[in-house]
Amino acid sequence: MNIDKNRKYILIITLSALFLFIPFLGSVHLFDWDEINFAESAREMLVTGNYTHVQINYEPFWEKPPLFFWFQAASMKIFGVNEFAARLPNALTGLITLLTFYFIGRRLYNERFGFLWALCYLGSFLPHLYFHSAIIDPLFNYFIFLSIFWFASSVKEPEKIRSARFAFYSGLFIGLAILTKGPVGLLIFCLTVLIYWSFLKFRRITTVRNILIFGFTAFAVSFLWFGIETLRNGTWFLKEFIIYQIRLFTTPDAGHGQPFYYHFLVVAIGCFPISVLAIMGFVKKETETEYNFTRLMKILFWVVMILFSIVTTKIVHYSSLAYFPLSFLAAVYLKQITENNLRVNKFILIALIFVGTIFSLLITALPLLFMYKEHIYVYLKDPFAVACLQTPVTWGGYEFLIGIIYLVSVIFALLQIYSRNLLKGLYVLFFSTAICISVFLAVVAPKIEEYSQKPAIEYFQKHAGEDVYMVPFGYKSYAHYFYFQTPPNQNPLSAEIQWLLNGKTDKPVYFVAKVTKAEELKKYTDIKFIGQKGGYALYFRPRQ
Repeated sequence: MNIDKNRKYILIITLSALFLFIPFLGSVHLFDWDEINFAESAREMLVTGNYTHVQINYEPFWEKPPLFFWFQAASMKIFGVNEFAARLPNALTGLITLLTFYFIGRRLYNERFGFLWALCYLGSFLPHLYFHSAIIDPLFNYFIFLSIFWFASSVKEPEKIRSARFAFYSGLFIGLAILTKGPVGLLIFCLTVLIYWSFLKFRRITTVRNILIFGFTAFAVSFLWFGIETLRNGTWFLKEFIIYQIRLFTTPDAGHGQPFYYHFLVVAIGCFPISVLAIMGFVKKETETEYNFTRLMKILFWVVMILFSIVTTKIVHYSSLAYFPLSFLAAVYLKQITENNLRVNKFILIALIFVGTIFSLLITALPLLFMYKEHIYVYLKDPFAVACLQTPVTWGGYEFLIGIIYLVSVIFALLQIYSRNLLKGLYVLFFSTAICISVFLAVVAPKIEEYSQKPAIEYFQKHAGEDVYMVPFGYKSYAHYFYFQTPPNQNPLSAEIQWLLNGKTDKPVYFVAKVTKAEELKKYTDIKFIGQKGGYALYFRPRQ
Protein backbone atom coordinates (compact mmCIF):
# COMPACT_ATOMS: atom_id res chain seq x y z
CA MET A 1 0.00 0.00 0.00
CA ASN A 2 1.28 3.43 -0.93
CA ILE A 3 1.12 5.31 2.39
CA ASP A 4 1.52 8.77 0.87
CA LYS A 5 -1.25 8.13 -1.67
CA ASN A 6 -3.44 6.66 1.07
CA ARG A 7 -3.03 9.73 3.27
CA LYS A 8 -3.62 12.05 0.33
CA TYR A 9 -6.91 10.38 -0.58
CA ILE A 10 -8.12 10.34 3.04
CA LEU A 11 -7.24 14.03 3.43
CA ILE A 12 -9.01 15.02 0.19
CA ILE A 13 -12.15 13.09 1.12
CA THR A 14 -12.22 14.48 4.66
CA LEU A 15 -11.64 18.10 3.69
CA SER A 16 -14.10 17.87 0.79
CA ALA A 17 -16.83 16.48 3.03
CA LEU A 18 -16.23 19.02 5.80
CA PHE A 19 -16.11 21.92 3.34
CA LEU A 20 -19.15 20.85 1.30
CA PHE A 21 -21.46 19.33 3.93
CA ILE A 22 -21.15 21.47 7.06
CA PRO A 23 -21.16 25.17 6.01
CA PHE A 24 -24.62 26.70 5.48
CA LEU A 25 -26.46 23.78 7.14
CA GLY A 26 -28.63 26.37 8.85
CA SER A 27 -29.12 28.65 5.84
CA VAL A 28 -32.74 27.54 5.33
CA HIS A 29 -35.39 26.49 7.81
CA LEU A 30 -36.16 22.82 8.26
CA PHE A 31 -38.68 21.62 5.71
CA ASP A 32 -42.11 20.24 6.48
CA TRP A 33 -42.84 17.46 7.04
CA ASP A 34 -39.99 15.04 7.69
CA GLU A 35 -37.14 17.35 8.65
CA ILE A 36 -39.23 19.30 11.16
CA ASN A 37 -41.02 16.19 12.36
CA PHE A 38 -37.77 14.46 13.31
CA ALA A 39 -36.12 17.56 14.77
CA GLU A 40 -39.20 18.18 16.90
CA SER A 41 -38.98 14.67 18.36
CA ALA A 42 -35.37 15.39 19.32
CA ARG A 43 -36.34 18.79 20.81
CA GLU A 44 -39.08 17.22 22.90
CA MET A 45 -36.57 14.71 24.27
CA LEU A 46 -34.54 17.65 25.56
CA VAL A 47 -37.59 19.44 26.94
CA THR A 48 -39.02 16.44 28.78
CA GLY A 49 -35.81 14.60 29.61
CA ASN A 50 -37.52 11.46 28.28
CA TYR A 51 -35.16 9.82 25.79
CA THR A 52 -36.89 6.46 25.54
CA HIS A 53 -40.27 7.65 24.24
CA VAL A 54 -40.39 9.24 20.79
CA GLN A 55 -43.01 12.01 20.86
CA ILE A 56 -44.61 14.66 18.67
CA ASN A 57 -46.54 17.38 20.49
CA TYR A 58 -45.77 15.33 23.62
CA GLU A 59 -47.90 12.46 22.33
CA PRO A 60 -46.44 9.04 21.42
CA PHE A 61 -44.97 8.95 17.93
CA TRP A 62 -44.89 5.30 16.93
CA GLU A 63 -43.65 5.71 13.37
CA LYS A 64 -39.90 5.64 14.15
CA PRO A 65 -37.49 4.19 16.73
CA PRO A 66 -35.26 6.67 18.61
CA LEU A 67 -31.61 6.19 17.52
CA PHE A 68 -31.45 9.04 15.00
CA PHE A 69 -33.32 11.35 17.39
CA TRP A 70 -30.73 10.60 20.07
CA PHE A 71 -28.02 11.86 17.72
CA GLN A 72 -30.05 14.97 16.92
CA ALA A 73 -30.78 15.60 20.61
CA ALA A 74 -27.06 15.31 21.43
CA SER A 75 -26.26 17.78 18.64
CA MET A 76 -28.93 20.19 19.91
CA LYS A 77 -27.55 19.88 23.43
CA ILE A 78 -24.21 21.16 22.13
CA PHE A 79 -25.21 23.62 19.41
CA GLY A 80 -28.72 24.66 20.47
CA VAL A 81 -32.15 23.90 19.08
CA ASN A 82 -31.70 25.04 15.50
CA GLU A 83 -31.37 23.90 11.90
CA PHE A 84 -27.60 23.44 12.05
CA ALA A 85 -27.82 21.08 15.00
CA ALA A 86 -30.69 19.11 13.45
CA ARG A 87 -28.75 18.55 10.20
CA LEU A 88 -25.26 18.07 11.62
CA PRO A 89 -25.66 14.30 12.30
CA ASN A 90 -26.27 13.68 8.60
CA ALA A 91 -23.35 15.90 7.57
CA LEU A 92 -21.08 13.81 9.79
CA THR A 93 -22.72 10.65 8.49
CA GLY A 94 -21.77 11.88 5.02
CA LEU A 95 -18.12 12.20 6.01
CA ILE A 96 -18.13 8.75 7.62
CA THR A 97 -19.91 7.21 4.62
CA LEU A 98 -17.36 8.57 2.14
CA LEU A 99 -14.44 7.37 4.27
CA THR A 100 -16.13 3.97 4.61
CA PHE A 101 -16.42 3.72 0.82
CA TYR A 102 -12.74 4.55 0.53
CA PHE A 103 -11.58 1.95 3.06
CA ILE A 104 -13.86 -0.78 1.72
CA GLY A 105 -12.93 0.08 -1.87
CA ARG A 106 -9.25 -0.05 -0.97
CA ARG A 107 -9.80 -3.44 0.64
CA LEU A 108 -11.70 -4.77 -2.40
CA TYR A 109 -9.37 -3.37 -5.09
CA ASN A 110 -6.99 -0.48 -4.38
CA GLU A 111 -6.75 3.11 -3.15
CA ARG A 112 -7.80 4.66 -6.45
CA PHE A 113 -10.97 2.60 -6.59
CA GLY A 114 -11.87 3.59 -3.03
CA PHE A 115 -11.32 7.23 -3.89
CA LEU A 116 -13.37 7.00 -7.09
CA TRP A 117 -16.19 5.33 -5.17
CA ALA A 118 -16.25 8.08 -2.55
CA LEU A 119 -16.07 10.69 -5.31
CA CYS A 120 -19.02 9.11 -7.16
CA TYR A 121 -21.20 9.54 -4.09
CA LEU A 122 -19.93 13.00 -3.18
CA GLY A 123 -20.46 14.32 -6.70
CA SER A 124 -23.97 13.09 -7.52
CA PHE A 125 -27.09 15.17 -6.90
CA LEU A 126 -29.43 13.28 -4.56
CA PRO A 127 -26.72 11.29 -2.74
CA HIS A 128 -24.93 14.54 -1.94
CA LEU A 129 -28.11 16.45 -1.13
CA TYR A 130 -29.28 14.12 1.63
CA PHE A 131 -26.18 14.82 3.71
CA HIS A 132 -27.45 18.42 3.98
CA SER A 133 -30.76 17.20 5.41
CA ALA A 134 -32.22 16.24 8.78
CA ILE A 135 -33.99 13.04 7.70
CA ILE A 136 -33.33 9.53 9.00
CA ASP A 137 -32.42 7.74 5.77
CA PRO A 138 -28.67 8.51 5.38
CA LEU A 139 -27.90 6.88 8.73
CA PHE A 140 -30.38 4.04 8.17
CA ASN A 141 -28.93 3.28 4.74
CA TYR A 142 -25.38 3.35 6.07
CA PHE A 143 -26.14 0.71 8.70
CA ILE A 144 -27.85 -1.62 6.20
CA PHE A 145 -24.98 -1.25 3.75
CA LEU A 146 -22.40 -2.08 6.42
CA SER A 147 -24.42 -5.11 7.51
CA ILE A 148 -24.41 -6.45 3.95
CA PHE A 149 -20.69 -5.73 3.58
CA TRP A 150 -19.81 -7.65 6.72
CA PHE A 151 -22.11 -10.47 5.66
CA ALA A 152 -20.20 -10.68 2.36
CA SER A 153 -16.92 -10.62 4.28
CA SER A 154 -18.13 -13.40 6.56
CA VAL A 155 -19.14 -15.60 3.63
CA LYS A 156 -15.81 -15.06 1.87
CA GLU A 157 -13.60 -15.49 4.96
CA PRO A 158 -12.27 -19.08 5.32
CA GLU A 159 -10.88 -18.60 8.83
CA LYS A 160 -13.63 -19.54 11.30
CA ILE A 161 -12.93 -17.02 14.06
CA ARG A 162 -12.69 -14.08 11.65
CA SER A 163 -15.79 -15.25 9.81
CA ALA A 164 -17.72 -15.38 13.10
CA ARG A 165 -16.49 -11.89 13.99
CA PHE A 166 -17.69 -10.57 10.64
CA ALA A 167 -21.09 -12.21 11.24
CA PHE A 168 -21.21 -10.40 14.59
CA TYR A 169 -20.50 -7.07 12.86
CA SER A 170 -23.24 -7.80 10.32
CA GLY A 171 -25.76 -8.47 13.11
CA LEU A 172 -24.61 -5.39 15.01
CA PHE A 173 -25.24 -3.04 12.11
CA ILE A 174 -28.59 -4.53 11.13
CA GLY A 175 -29.60 -4.14 14.77
CA LEU A 176 -28.62 -0.47 14.61
CA ALA A 177 -30.61 -0.13 11.38
CA ILE A 178 -33.66 -1.54 13.18
CA LEU A 179 -33.14 0.98 15.99
CA THR A 180 -32.95 3.75 13.38
CA LYS A 181 -36.03 3.08 11.26
CA GLY A 182 -37.50 -0.26 12.18
CA PRO A 183 -37.68 -3.87 10.94
CA VAL A 184 -37.76 -2.83 7.28
CA GLY A 185 -33.96 -2.78 7.55
CA LEU A 186 -33.96 -6.49 8.41
CA LEU A 187 -36.45 -7.15 5.61
CA ILE A 188 -34.17 -5.54 3.02
CA PHE A 189 -31.17 -7.47 4.34
CA CYS A 190 -32.99 -10.81 4.32
CA LEU A 191 -34.39 -10.34 0.82
CA THR A 192 -30.95 -9.41 -0.51
CA VAL A 193 -29.25 -12.40 1.11
CA LEU A 194 -32.02 -14.82 0.09
CA ILE A 195 -31.82 -13.79 -3.57
CA TYR A 196 -28.01 -13.96 -3.45
CA TRP A 197 -28.28 -17.47 -2.00
CA SER A 198 -30.65 -18.47 -4.81
CA PHE A 199 -28.02 -17.41 -7.38
CA LEU A 200 -25.69 -19.88 -5.69
CA LYS A 201 -28.40 -22.56 -6.08
CA PHE A 202 -28.91 -22.67 -2.31
CA ARG A 203 -25.59 -24.30 -1.59
CA ARG A 204 -24.10 -23.78 1.84
CA ILE A 205 -22.56 -20.31 2.16
CA THR A 206 -22.15 -19.94 5.92
CA THR A 207 -22.30 -21.92 9.15
CA VAL A 208 -25.12 -22.39 11.60
CA ARG A 209 -22.91 -20.76 14.23
CA ASN A 210 -22.54 -17.61 12.12
CA ILE A 211 -26.30 -17.45 11.53
CA LEU A 212 -26.90 -17.74 15.28
CA ILE A 213 -24.27 -15.08 16.01
CA PHE A 214 -25.86 -12.75 13.48
CA GLY A 215 -29.41 -13.36 14.74
CA PHE A 216 -28.57 -13.08 18.42
CA THR A 217 -26.56 -9.88 17.90
CA ALA A 218 -29.28 -8.24 15.80
CA PHE A 219 -31.90 -9.22 18.37
CA ALA A 220 -29.82 -8.03 21.33
CA VAL A 221 -29.10 -4.63 19.78
CA SER A 222 -32.70 -3.99 18.70
CA PHE A 223 -33.93 -5.30 22.08
CA LEU A 224 -32.13 -2.40 23.74
CA TRP A 225 -35.14 -0.31 22.82
CA PHE A 226 -37.91 -2.38 21.23
CA GLY A 227 -37.69 -5.11 23.85
CA ILE A 228 -37.28 -2.91 26.90
CA GLU A 229 -40.06 -0.61 25.69
CA THR A 230 -42.38 -3.60 25.33
CA LEU A 231 -41.48 -5.00 28.76
CA ARG A 232 -42.01 -1.62 30.44
CA ASN A 233 -45.16 -0.44 28.69
CA GLY A 234 -46.77 -3.47 27.09
CA THR A 235 -47.26 -4.31 23.44
CA TRP A 236 -49.47 -1.36 22.45
CA PHE A 237 -46.57 0.65 21.05
CA LEU A 238 -45.28 -2.29 19.02
CA LYS A 239 -48.77 -2.94 17.66
CA GLU A 240 -49.19 0.69 16.60
CA PHE A 241 -45.74 0.64 14.99
CA ILE A 242 -46.58 -2.48 12.97
CA ILE A 243 -50.00 -1.12 11.97
CA TYR A 244 -48.33 2.06 10.68
CA GLN A 245 -45.76 0.11 8.65
CA ILE A 246 -48.52 -2.01 7.08
CA ARG A 247 -50.47 1.15 6.23
CA LEU A 248 -47.42 2.58 4.42
CA PHE A 249 -47.16 -0.59 2.35
CA THR A 250 -50.83 -0.82 1.46
CA THR A 251 -52.27 2.71 1.24
CA PRO A 252 -50.91 6.05 -0.03
CA ASP A 253 -49.89 8.07 3.03
CA ALA A 254 -50.06 11.86 3.21
CA GLY A 255 -50.80 12.22 -0.47
CA HIS A 256 -47.68 10.30 -1.50
CA GLY A 257 -49.32 7.92 -3.94
CA GLN A 258 -47.23 7.75 -7.12
CA PRO A 259 -47.05 5.45 -10.19
CA PHE A 260 -45.04 2.21 -10.03
CA TYR A 261 -42.10 3.65 -12.00
CA TYR A 262 -41.73 6.65 -9.68
CA HIS A 263 -38.53 5.54 -7.91
CA PHE A 264 -36.88 4.45 -11.15
CA LEU A 265 -37.46 7.93 -12.55
CA VAL A 266 -36.18 9.60 -9.37
CA VAL A 267 -32.99 7.54 -9.33
CA ALA A 268 -32.34 7.83 -13.08
CA ILE A 269 -32.58 11.62 -13.07
CA GLY A 270 -31.75 12.55 -9.49
CA CYS A 271 -28.55 10.50 -9.18
CA PHE A 272 -26.73 12.08 -12.11
CA PRO A 273 -23.97 11.33 -13.01
CA ILE A 274 -23.68 7.91 -11.31
CA SER A 275 -27.09 6.83 -12.63
CA VAL A 276 -25.58 7.01 -16.14
CA LEU A 277 -22.15 5.59 -15.33
CA ALA A 278 -23.56 2.66 -13.35
CA ILE A 279 -25.30 1.27 -16.45
CA MET A 280 -22.01 -0.27 -17.60
CA GLY A 281 -21.37 -1.53 -14.08
CA PHE A 282 -24.63 -3.47 -14.25
CA VAL A 283 -23.84 -5.12 -17.57
CA LYS A 284 -20.20 -5.92 -16.69
CA LYS A 285 -19.87 -9.60 -15.80
CA GLU A 286 -18.27 -10.27 -12.44
CA THR A 287 -15.05 -12.23 -12.19
CA GLU A 288 -14.89 -15.04 -9.66
CA THR A 289 -13.10 -12.82 -7.14
CA GLU A 290 -15.66 -10.03 -7.63
CA TYR A 291 -18.76 -12.21 -7.51
CA ASN A 292 -19.46 -12.06 -3.80
CA PHE A 293 -19.77 -8.33 -3.11
CA THR A 294 -20.55 -7.09 -6.62
CA ARG A 295 -23.45 -9.49 -7.02
CA LEU A 296 -24.79 -8.47 -3.59
CA MET A 297 -24.67 -4.82 -4.65
CA LYS A 298 -26.63 -5.54 -7.82
CA ILE A 299 -29.20 -7.52 -5.86
CA LEU A 300 -29.46 -4.81 -3.20
CA PHE A 301 -30.21 -2.22 -5.87
CA TRP A 302 -33.05 -4.24 -7.38
CA VAL A 303 -34.47 -5.24 -3.98
CA VAL A 304 -34.72 -1.59 -2.94
CA MET A 305 -36.13 -0.40 -6.25
CA ILE A 306 -38.74 -3.14 -6.61
CA LEU A 307 -39.73 -3.26 -2.93
CA PHE A 308 -40.40 0.47 -2.70
CA SER A 309 -42.09 0.52 -6.10
CA ILE A 310 -44.54 -2.05 -4.73
CA VAL A 311 -45.08 -0.05 -1.54
CA THR A 312 -48.12 2.17 -2.08
CA THR A 313 -46.67 5.17 -0.24
CA LYS A 314 -43.88 6.55 -2.41
CA ILE A 315 -41.59 9.28 -1.09
CA VAL A 316 -38.33 10.33 -2.79
CA HIS A 317 -35.98 9.17 -0.05
CA TYR A 318 -37.52 5.71 0.31
CA SER A 319 -35.29 4.47 -2.52
CA SER A 320 -32.18 6.27 -1.28
CA LEU A 321 -30.48 3.03 -0.17
CA ALA A 322 -30.18 2.24 -3.91
CA TYR A 323 -27.63 5.07 -4.16
CA PHE A 324 -25.07 2.91 -2.34
CA PRO A 325 -24.89 0.05 -4.87
CA LEU A 326 -25.38 2.55 -7.70
CA SER A 327 -22.24 4.46 -6.68
CA PHE A 328 -20.30 1.21 -6.31
CA LEU A 329 -21.26 -0.02 -9.78
CA ALA A 330 -20.39 3.37 -11.27
CA ALA A 331 -16.98 3.13 -9.61
CA VAL A 332 -16.51 -0.40 -10.97
CA TYR A 333 -16.99 0.93 -14.50
CA LEU A 334 -14.66 3.87 -13.88
CA LYS A 335 -12.02 1.49 -12.54
CA GLN A 336 -12.24 -0.55 -15.71
CA ILE A 337 -11.81 2.38 -18.12
CA THR A 338 -9.16 4.24 -16.11
CA GLU A 339 -6.94 1.21 -15.50
CA ASN A 340 -7.13 0.07 -19.11
CA ASN A 341 -7.18 3.56 -20.66
CA LEU A 342 -10.41 2.75 -22.52
CA ARG A 343 -12.76 5.17 -24.18
CA VAL A 344 -16.04 5.83 -22.43
CA ASN A 345 -18.90 4.03 -24.13
CA LYS A 346 -20.50 6.39 -26.69
CA PHE A 347 -23.98 5.80 -25.32
CA ILE A 348 -22.75 6.71 -21.83
CA LEU A 349 -21.06 9.84 -23.10
CA ILE A 350 -24.19 10.97 -24.97
CA ALA A 351 -26.34 10.28 -21.90
CA LEU A 352 -23.95 12.29 -19.69
CA ILE A 353 -24.14 15.23 -22.09
CA PHE A 354 -27.93 15.01 -22.33
CA VAL A 355 -28.74 14.69 -18.62
CA GLY A 356 -25.98 17.13 -17.60
CA THR A 357 -27.37 19.75 -19.98
CA ILE A 358 -30.91 19.26 -18.65
CA PHE A 359 -29.71 19.71 -15.06
CA SER A 360 -27.72 22.79 -15.98
CA LEU A 361 -30.71 24.37 -17.75
CA LEU A 362 -32.98 23.63 -14.78
CA ILE A 363 -30.53 25.20 -12.34
CA THR A 364 -30.24 28.19 -14.66
CA ALA A 365 -33.97 28.54 -15.28
CA LEU A 366 -35.21 28.22 -11.70
CA PRO A 367 -33.84 31.56 -10.40
CA LEU A 368 -34.93 33.30 -13.61
CA LEU A 369 -38.43 31.88 -13.19
CA PHE A 370 -38.74 33.49 -9.77
CA MET A 371 -37.09 36.75 -10.84
CA TYR A 372 -39.64 37.16 -13.63
CA LYS A 373 -42.51 35.52 -11.79
CA GLU A 374 -45.10 38.08 -12.97
CA HIS A 375 -45.15 36.38 -16.36
CA ILE A 376 -46.42 33.09 -14.95
CA TYR A 377 -49.28 34.32 -12.74
CA VAL A 378 -51.75 33.91 -15.59
CA TYR A 379 -50.91 30.20 -15.84
CA LEU A 380 -51.49 29.48 -12.15
CA LYS A 381 -54.93 28.35 -11.03
CA ASP A 382 -54.07 28.15 -7.33
CA PRO A 383 -54.60 31.45 -5.42
CA PHE A 384 -52.25 30.22 -2.68
CA ALA A 385 -49.42 29.73 -5.19
CA VAL A 386 -50.01 33.19 -6.64
CA ALA A 387 -50.01 34.75 -3.17
CA CYS A 388 -46.77 32.96 -2.32
CA LEU A 389 -45.09 34.21 -5.48
CA GLN A 390 -46.16 37.76 -4.67
CA THR A 391 -43.92 37.71 -1.59
CA PRO A 392 -41.23 40.40 -2.09
CA VAL A 393 -37.84 38.67 -2.36
CA THR A 394 -34.57 40.38 -3.22
CA TRP A 395 -32.58 38.58 -5.91
CA GLY A 396 -29.04 39.56 -6.81
CA GLY A 397 -29.60 38.86 -10.50
CA TYR A 398 -26.52 36.62 -10.71
CA GLU A 399 -28.04 33.41 -9.33
CA PHE A 400 -28.72 31.91 -12.76
CA LEU A 401 -24.96 31.91 -13.42
CA ILE A 402 -24.62 28.88 -11.13
CA GLY A 403 -26.29 26.77 -13.82
CA ILE A 404 -24.28 28.35 -16.63
CA ILE A 405 -20.98 27.72 -14.83
CA TYR A 406 -22.04 24.16 -14.11
CA LEU A 407 -22.86 23.56 -17.78
CA VAL A 408 -19.43 24.85 -18.80
CA SER A 409 -17.84 22.57 -16.20
CA VAL A 410 -19.77 19.52 -17.43
CA ILE A 411 -18.83 20.22 -21.05
CA PHE A 412 -15.17 20.70 -20.11
CA ALA A 413 -15.19 17.50 -18.05
CA LEU A 414 -16.74 15.45 -20.85
CA LEU A 415 -14.29 16.86 -23.38
CA GLN A 416 -11.45 15.74 -21.11
CA ILE A 417 -13.03 12.29 -20.80
CA TYR A 418 -13.49 12.06 -24.57
CA SER A 419 -9.82 13.04 -25.03
CA ARG A 420 -8.85 10.20 -22.65
CA ASN A 421 -7.81 12.54 -19.85
CA LEU A 422 -10.10 10.32 -17.83
CA LEU A 423 -9.13 11.12 -14.26
CA LYS A 424 -8.98 14.87 -14.87
CA GLY A 425 -12.40 14.80 -16.54
CA LEU A 426 -13.93 12.68 -13.78
CA TYR A 427 -12.55 14.90 -11.02
CA VAL A 428 -13.96 18.00 -12.73
CA LEU A 429 -17.33 16.33 -13.31
CA PHE A 430 -17.80 15.11 -9.73
CA PHE A 431 -16.33 18.07 -7.86
CA SER A 432 -18.20 20.61 -10.02
CA THR A 433 -21.46 18.74 -9.32
CA ALA A 434 -20.78 18.70 -5.57
CA ILE A 435 -19.84 22.39 -5.51
CA CYS A 436 -22.86 23.30 -7.64
CA ILE A 437 -25.22 21.62 -5.16
CA SER A 438 -23.62 23.29 -2.15
CA VAL A 439 -23.61 26.76 -3.75
CA PHE A 440 -27.20 26.37 -4.93
CA LEU A 441 -28.32 25.37 -1.43
CA ALA A 442 -26.50 28.34 0.10
CA VAL A 443 -27.48 31.00 -2.45
CA VAL A 444 -30.75 30.02 -4.16
CA ALA A 445 -32.59 27.73 -1.74
CA PRO A 446 -33.04 30.42 0.99
CA LYS A 447 -34.64 32.77 -1.55
CA ILE A 448 -37.00 30.10 -2.86
CA GLU A 449 -38.00 29.28 0.72
CA GLU A 450 -39.12 32.88 1.18
CA TYR A 451 -41.90 32.16 -1.32
CA SER A 452 -43.01 28.96 0.38
CA GLN A 453 -42.90 28.15 4.09
CA LYS A 454 -40.76 30.97 5.49
CA PRO A 455 -43.60 33.48 6.11
CA ALA A 456 -45.49 30.95 8.25
CA ILE A 457 -42.35 29.91 10.12
CA GLU A 458 -41.54 33.53 10.89
CA TYR A 459 -45.00 33.88 12.46
CA PHE A 460 -44.25 30.92 14.69
CA GLN A 461 -40.80 32.22 15.64
CA LYS A 462 -42.12 35.73 16.37
CA HIS A 463 -44.47 34.42 19.05
CA ALA A 464 -42.22 31.67 20.43
CA GLY A 465 -42.32 31.61 24.21
CA GLU A 466 -45.65 33.44 24.49
CA ASP A 467 -48.40 31.85 26.56
CA VAL A 468 -50.71 31.33 23.59
CA TYR A 469 -51.88 28.55 21.30
CA MET A 470 -50.34 28.53 17.82
CA VAL A 471 -52.42 26.70 15.24
CA PRO A 472 -51.91 26.08 11.49
CA PHE A 473 -55.40 26.24 9.98
CA GLY A 474 -56.50 24.33 6.91
CA TYR A 475 -53.22 22.52 6.32
CA LYS A 476 -51.04 19.97 8.10
CA SER A 477 -47.71 21.09 9.52
CA TYR A 478 -45.18 20.25 12.20
CA ALA A 479 -43.48 23.63 11.90
CA HIS A 480 -45.39 25.30 14.73
CA TYR A 481 -44.25 22.65 17.22
CA PHE A 482 -40.56 23.26 16.51
CA TYR A 483 -40.44 26.97 15.69
CA PHE A 484 -43.05 28.13 18.19
CA GLN A 485 -41.38 25.74 20.64
CA THR A 486 -44.66 24.36 21.89
CA PRO A 487 -44.34 23.67 25.63
CA PRO A 488 -45.49 20.46 27.35
CA ASN A 489 -48.58 20.06 29.54
CA GLN A 490 -50.95 21.85 27.19
CA ASN A 491 -54.69 21.72 27.81
CA PRO A 492 -55.88 18.44 26.20
CA LEU A 493 -58.70 20.40 24.54
CA SER A 494 -56.10 22.31 22.50
CA ALA A 495 -55.98 19.33 20.14
CA GLU A 496 -59.64 20.01 19.22
CA ILE A 497 -59.95 22.57 16.43
CA GLN A 498 -63.56 23.43 17.25
CA TRP A 499 -62.63 24.26 20.84
CA LEU A 500 -59.89 26.58 19.55
CA LEU A 501 -62.30 28.22 17.10
CA ASN A 502 -65.33 28.81 19.32
CA GLY A 503 -64.76 27.18 22.72
CA LYS A 504 -63.98 28.79 26.04
CA THR A 505 -60.22 28.86 25.66
CA ASP A 506 -57.85 29.38 28.57
CA LYS A 507 -55.40 31.53 26.58
CA PRO A 508 -55.26 33.47 23.31
CA VAL A 509 -55.06 31.62 19.99
CA TYR A 510 -53.11 32.53 16.85
CA PHE A 511 -54.26 30.93 13.62
CA VAL A 512 -51.91 30.77 10.62
CA ALA A 513 -54.02 30.00 7.57
CA LYS A 514 -53.32 29.61 3.89
CA VAL A 515 -55.06 32.44 2.04
CA THR A 516 -57.32 29.87 0.38
CA LYS A 517 -58.69 28.93 3.81
CA ALA A 518 -58.92 32.43 5.27
CA GLU A 519 -62.60 32.86 4.37
CA GLU A 520 -63.51 30.05 6.74
CA LEU A 521 -62.16 32.03 9.70
CA LYS A 522 -64.06 35.21 8.87
CA LYS A 523 -67.37 33.72 9.99
CA TYR A 524 -66.15 33.71 13.60
CA THR A 525 -66.80 37.19 14.96
CA ASP A 526 -64.25 37.02 17.78
CA ILE A 527 -61.40 35.95 15.46
CA LYS A 528 -59.62 39.00 14.09
CA PHE A 529 -57.46 39.29 10.98
CA ILE A 530 -54.13 40.88 11.91
CA GLY A 531 -52.01 40.58 8.76
CA GLN A 532 -50.84 38.63 5.74
CA LYS A 533 -47.43 37.72 4.47
CA GLY A 534 -46.97 35.72 1.33
CA GLY A 535 -49.55 32.99 1.04
CA TYR A 536 -50.38 33.01 4.76
CA ALA A 537 -52.84 35.07 6.80
CA LEU A 538 -52.52 35.52 10.55
CA TYR A 539 -55.61 35.64 12.78
CA PHE A 540 -55.97 36.20 16.52
CA ARG A 541 -58.61 35.06 18.98
CA PRO A 542 -58.48 36.52 22.52
CA ARG A 543 -58.78 34.36 25.60
CA GLN A 544 -62.44 33.63 26.31
